[in-house]
Amino acid sequence: MLKGIRTIVYHVENLEEAKLWYSEIFGIKPYFDESFYVGFNIGGYELGLDPSFAEYSGGNNSITYWKIEEIDQAFEHFKSKNVIIHQEIHSVGDGIRLGSIRDPFGNVIGLIEITSSQSHAD
Repeated sequence: MLKGIRTIVYHVENLEEAKLWYSEIFGIKPYFDESFYVGFNIGGYELGLDPSFAEYSGGNNSITYWKIEEIDQAFEHFKSKNVIIHQEIHSVGDGIRLGSIRDPFGNVIGLIEITSSQSHAD
């Protein structure tokens, strides 16, 4: 049965541009870098970049939320880099705040800050 999410893959038209964008915006370098796939390790999870669009239709029908400690600080960083804001930071109750950004390749990247004392999956 399912044990949890391990890898999130974003499809990008230009792998080299995407690799540079993600490296700069998130301040990380890929641990796996090939012409068919680039992988970044983020807190034990994988963010993958895949240049293949053949088997995928357009559209972003879901948002994956990456856990973040200081969402306000992160959004200030993204805004300073002229990243397109998809959804401004907002509270959804119980000490949870969400927001999302767009990469230049059409993907939506969700960010979540959880400050409540209730137990939430890490």
